Amino acid sequence: MQNNTAWSRYGRHIYLLKRIRTIGFIFLALLIVSASIFIVSQVKNGVRNERRELLQVWNDGNYEQSYEMSKNSLLENPVDYFLLTINGFAAYQMGISQINNQNLIRFIDECIFSLRKALLQKESAKDGRVFYVLGKAYGYKGAEYADLAVKYLENANKLEYPASDIPEYLGLAYAAYGDYRSSVEAFSLAFIPDKPPSDNLLLSIARSYIAMEEYNVAQGYLQRCIDISPDTRSVVIARSLLAEIFKINGDYDNALVLYNAVLNDSGESAEVRFQLGELFLLRGDTTRARSEWRTAYRLDPAHARARARLNL
Repeated sequence: MQNNTAWSRYGRHIYLLKRIRTIGFIFLALLIVSASIFIVSQVKNGVRNERRELLQVWNDGNYEQSYEMSKNSLLENPVDYFLLTINGFAAYQMGISQINNQNLIRFIDECIFSLRKALLQKESAKDGRVFYVLGKAYGYKGAEYADLAVKYLENANKLEYPASDIPEYLGLAYAAYGDYRSSVEAFSLAFIPDKPPSDNLLLSIARSYIAMEEYNVAQGYLQRCIDISPDTRSVVIARSLLAEIFKINGDYDNALVLYNAVLNDSGESAEVRFQLGELFLLRGDTTRARSEWRTAYRLDPAHARARARLNL
């Protein structure tokens, strides 16, 4: 009997030990889980705070800090859509603010790299901002990238991204790879009712029409630029282009008037003097022509066409 009682007490003791051990394990597991949840929660809060700070910096227009912050964060999260887009947008803004072309292209390349990676994420499918900035970025890369500029700007259009300068950038991109008809169609959408067009828009449309040899239409846009532009540089460019049209059409007197007006506006110019030489050659006055070419050469000894005319 005593033996049974002893065994019974022993059994209860073992049972209690097992219960205590089980409860201890459960408590430890709950503690670990709670700690993990707390740590994850803290990490998520930290990430959210970091993103809020980055977004605030971006909204404040501090592009340099936005660029640096997003670039550093991408070292840990290289495919994060939010970070990639902010970095791409900031790199674009940094690029277009550069004076040196080499620095411009460096930032534009970084912009393209980040935004092309962003396009691999599903969030990009309906984000017109990415296509819009990519299209403009490729526009800065030169004529050999004009097809990509068109591609992404057209995608931004399809997503109805509300950027008023898309038609103008599209027009420039189409013109860069020789599709002047599409260029003119795009430029026509850049006109805003009751708002004077920009000098660049008028000059760009005129250049496209000149490339299509539709000189009469081009002449109208150039004359409009001359009439309304307050910018001497734009007026000089318009007059020079218009003088070329007059020269092509055989209206040498009006061409001469315009070239002289350009010299009065901008001062001596080797290129204008060379074109005056060409004009006098067309008029049969070789003596005046050579005089103008010599002036062009004196102003710019590296002017290849003036040197060629003078057999130098």
